[in-house]
Amino acid sequence: MRCPFCKEDDDKVIDSRATDNARCIRRRRRCLKCGRRFTTYERIEESIRLAVIKRDGSRVPYNRENIRQGIVRAAYKRPISSERIEQIVDEVEEYLVANFEKEVSSQTIGEKISQVLRRVDKVAYVRFASVYRQFEDVGDFIEEAQDVIKRSAEEIPGQQSLFEGNPST
Repeated sequence: MRCPFCKEDDDKVIDSRATDNARCIRRRRRCLKCGRRFTTYERIEESIRLAVIKRDGSRVPYNRENIRQGIVRAAYKRPISSERIEQIVDEVEEYLVANFEKEVSSQTIGEKISQVLRRVDKVAYVRFASVYRQFEDVGDFIEEAQDVIKRSAEEIPGQQSLFEGNPST
């Protein structure tokens, strides 16, 4: 492993532990050249042999990185850590492995990502949905945002929606 600071290839593993999902190992390392410490993550490589059926009917091999990049774009400047993004990708991937053997539609993947993002961060969800659902105009965006606000108010009893008006009038 190369040190991210001095680029030397001489380090020592100080600590190793499994992460929450047990599919990844976290290692703390110390560079023997510059003495700085850094963290690496080792992922168990699983060969997921899914074909993703795109909207145009074409089939492409499943690529975990595509899911991660979509979530990263939706979560841009949001308070979502890179570790949490990896957890979201893991959750989506586990769902795909458990429910599909050979093929899965990109719409199904998008729906699962949407479900998870809706729980994690409403703004990231709306951003993702605007691309995934291909909103045609601002009205579609506003409708989705209003739906998120309405559902959020329903989840928290006593919270008033921004669109219900002032109760004192």
